[in-house]
Amino acid sequence: MSTNEHLALQIFTMLNLRTIDLNLLPVFEAAYEERSLSKAAIRLAMTQPAVSHALARLRSAFRDDLFIRHPRGMTPTPAADALYGRLGEALGLVRAAVTDTRDFDPKSSARRFLVAIPHPLGPLLAVGLLERFGSLAPGISIAFTTRSRPIELERGLREGRIDLAVDWLPAGGAGLAEEVLFKDELVAVVRRGHPAVEQARSRKAMLAWKFVTLRPRVDPQEHPLEGVREWSRLKPTVALEVSEFLEVLAVVRRSDLVGLAPRSLAEAARAIPDVQVVPGVPAGASFPVSMAWRAGRGDARAQEFLRDQMRAVVRNVVRSSPSRWPMES
Repeated sequence: MSTNEHLALQIFTMLNLRTIDLNLLPVFEAAYEERSLSKAAIRLAMTQPAVSHALARLRSAFRDDLFIRHPRGMTPTPAADALYGRLGEALGLVRAAVTDTRDFDPKSSARRFLVAIPHPLGPLLAVGLLERFGSLAPGISIAFTTRSRPIELERGLREGRIDLAVDWLPAGGAGLAEEVLFKDELVAVVRRGHPAVEQARSRKAMLAWKFVTLRPRVDPQEHPLEGVREWSRLKPTVALEVSEFLEVLAVVRRSDLVGLAPRSLAEAARAIPDVQVVPGVPAGASFPVSMAWRAGRGDARAQEFLRDQMRAVVRNVVRSSPSRWPMES
């Protein structure tokens, strides 16, 4: 963290936003950029005394002089430099959000989205979105979280900090809207040439083999997805637990262990050589994968554009519904 960033953090820690008029912040921005009370007043269509009074209130709120007056104008203090770096970005985001609300144009918008994709396809969907936004909306930036389900995901959506979430665990509740993108199911995967390919034709027959599975975050027998509970009730011998489904595929490729993975991931990861779904073994009960967002947001056009791009990426990555996916031979 730079000296200015550290100073800004200290100041913001002391500052109680309830005690400050947020209308003063554009005055600070203009004064900082113009380095002159008179020029700032002209830019803001205010009188010079009004600008001076606003800066006096800001000095009191931030407990710093902010500007040093001299005959040719004024010079910002280190605290003002630090604040401008943080406030300039924040005010830019607010202006972009207001502009997008009024007349959203993806080709010129400079807003920022945050998308949570805890589903195992998260990295692939994120790459797809980046590619589409790069050509359709080059000024828009997207941040992702593709880790396991974020803490308080629903709260982040309701507060508008997270714009969109894609997962197989529903993010339901008051104030949230939801749409099913596709249906998935849990399947057994092995390396190509594994004896189970010829010997196993049921889930029970798979129990002769040892498994690599995702490390459970809840009791598998109480998992909200029936497909997971089905496999759990068979009590397979688990030789290895890993943190991510991609690790399941990597281990399967180099061992005789049987893996359990979503069919969508197994299908999308065909580029990984020597990994296949065990043919003839019924998958677990299917489950919907949905996207969720806050209903009734003011930036509805921008949010609909984001959802449209997610739908397009899903159609490309998940080419067909699980019921039509062919078993590998």
